[in-house]
Amino acid sequence: MRCAVELAARPEFAVHTVSCRDDHRGWSAPEVRTRHGLVLVRRGRFRRRAAGVSTDVDPTVGYVSLPGDEEHFAHPAGGDVCTSISLSPQLWQSLTHDRPPPNLYVDARLDLAHRRFLAASASGDVDYALAEQLLALVATALRRPETAGPGTDEARATTGLSRPGTASPGTDQALAATALSLPATASPGTDRALAVPALSSPETGSPGTYRALVSAAPSPETAGPGTDQALPSTALSRPATRGPRTDSVLVAQARAAIQADHPASSGLFPLAELLAVSPYRLSRAFSRELGISLTRYRNRVRVSRALDRLEDGEPDLAGLAADLGFADQAHLTRTVRTHCGHTPAALRRLLTGAP
Repeated sequence: MRCAVELAARPEFAVHTVSCRDDHRGWSAPEVRTRHGLVLVRRGRFRRRAAGVSTDVDPTVGYVSLPGDEEHFAHPAGGDVCTSISLSPQLWQSLTHDRPPPNLYVDARLDLAHRRFLAASASGDVDYALAEQLLALVATALRRPETAGPGTDEARATTGLSRPGTASPGTDQALAATALSLPATASPGTDRALAVPALSSPETGSPGTYRALVSAAPSPETAGPGTDQALPSTALSRPATRGPRTDSVLVAQARAAIQADHPASSGLFPLAELLAVSPYRLSRAFSRELGISLTRYRNRVRVSRALDRLEDGEPDLAGLAADLGFADQAHLTRTVRTHCGHTPAALRRLLTGAP
């Protein structure tokens, strides 16, 4: 079930909070976009297919929709909550002159812009406070790589997530099989066991919850040659290694493990062991697929958790550093400032409005 709550609407834009409580692995009926749009995930994850390409969407990967795009969705991990922004053609044209990539890496600066935008939406000042934060958010999301800051990994990540014409053969089926499934190139009927540390649902989950995503055999109505579907899985076993995995599938598995705070995500070597690949392959795949290093991605997820706590007014920065696995408060401060451009104390003031 999907529920959309309007946060603000003007002729130039509309903003909705979209909550989904679906729990199905099959693709939805096609939905055709009528306006330019940007979708950012607050909680949960789901899959989107457009132009024959499937993408795992979560708080670190959002997407852009254009008029005429035919979209399909699947929700193998339960519920999710997103911010959906629709823009008029005139506003869109004024903000970007190029056709942007369909998927975008949500770095910590974009995460912060999203949070400040949501705070402005609660202010009641739609025409100034919200409008200014909207422009800042969209400009940050649609920035061209050459305009990003020097030395920023995210400048290269607009992203390499399976764009049409660049995805390797079988990528669509492999991703649709699910974020943590095995490649669609395995032989028919193969039983495949895999690790599924899925993100928790808004209703019942909590950070670090691991759930097995189990799919029944396809029905006669949905099965067929090339049908995207997940085969049965079992919880928390290592992925089977029959057949090569594409970078897209491997990176999706790593992303899910890191976001679910799986114990093996504490380091490159245990994570590679969990995913049954060499550390070198995992590290290289991440850089090729997302345009950033695995280290930076893991820190980006930890910074997001720090922002959650700071948004709630967390007073104990030393305790926050320890909870998130940083060496000390100074390590937390350096990492947060590198990703967001502000110290944790400054971010707490920005996000809470405290003096």
